[in-house]
Amino acid sequence: MATVLLTGANRGIGLALARQLVARGDRVIAAVRKASPELRALDLRIEEGVDVTDDSLGGLADRLGDTRLDVVLNNAGYLERDGLDGLDLAAIRRQFEINTLGPLKVTAAVLGHLAEGARVVHVTSRMGSVADNTSGGYYGYRMSKAALNMAAMSLAHDLRPRGVAVAVVHPGFVRTEMTGGQGLVDPPESAAGIVARLDELTLETSGGFWHAVTGEVLPW
Repeated sequence: MATVLLTGANRGIGLALARQLVARGDRVIAAVRKASPELRALDLRIEEGVDVTDDSLGGLADRLGDTRLDVVLNNAGYLERDGLDGLDLAAIRRQFEINTLGPLKVTAAVLGHLAEGARVVHVTSRMGSVADNTSGGYYGYRMSKAALNMAAMSLAHDLRPRGVAVAVVHPGFVRTEMTGGQGLVDPPESAAGIVARLDELTLETSGGFWHAVTGEVLPW
């Protein structure tokens, strides 16, 4: 039984992750701005008022008290369909705040709570892969996820001496509200893949970038 801190747990992939982790007996702490009814229906601990764009994160570290975390799942994310025409710099900044700085702030805030052998997994996107970009566009989302990937690699190096493994996973093209219902897989399948990659993560594989559903290693 692991103690898991999960962000972005209200809906979509995050809610599916919460359900699956609770079902297998993990102790889940859902850090959210405001809990949804679906999340409240689960047998887990909810910490409301945690906004990843807030530098204080709503005092999350203090709220955890003496809780030791085995897993940190940085799932909270945000997508805007921005393009080069009429470039929306505010939208790009919002995506950086949530997709890049959010996971980094959460991880830094809970460093003192990480148990020996803990694992930190960031839900990224293959849209943040430079090598895999064959269509352009989506400047804010692509850039923010590429920056998250770089942050995760630095975390993998910096946390290795503490015995903490770090990875980034692409959840697949998932049918959620964020994608407007478009996609190739549903949230439960994506969540199952993320959990599988989490379970496989070790110090030896720390710093990897995987497709959650297929398990393939993705290019940077």
